[in-house]
Amino acid sequence: MPNPRKKIPLIAAVLLAACCSVAYAAAQTQPQLQLLPPPPPMNPNEQDGDLEPQVTIIKKAEQTVEEYRIGGKLYMIRVTPTVGAPYYMVDDLGDGSFVRHDTLSPGVRPPRWVIHRF
Repeated sequence: MPNPRKKIPLIAAVLLAACCSVAYAAAQTQPQLQLLPPPPPMNPNEQDGDLEPQVTIIKKAEQTVEEYRIGGKLYMIRVTPTVGAPYYMVDDLGDGSFVRHDTLSPGVRPPRWVIHRF
C-alpha cells in the first residue's frame, strides 16, 4: 500500500508550480501604463459662476422674493410672505410658465398626461 504522506509534497509542488506560472504569465501580459497629458487650459470666457445659480433678493413690505437664475434664465422663485409659510414658483418645463409648489420635496406626483377622453 502506498504511503499517502509521500503524495502530499508532490501535490503541493505541482500546485505551487502552477500558481507561479500563472503569476508569471499575468505579469508578462500587463500593459505598460503611460501618464495622461495635462488638461487643456480653461477658456477665460467660461467661468464657473455661469454654472452656479444667481440669486436676486427683492424685499418688499409684505413679502421677500428670491429669484433663482442659471445662465440668466429664471427657473425658480421663492416667495416668503411676512405672515405664512414660504412657497415656490417653479418653471418645471422650461417654457416660462411657473407652477406653484408649497415645498420642493418630490413627494408623490400623479401623472399629468391624458390617456383617453370621453
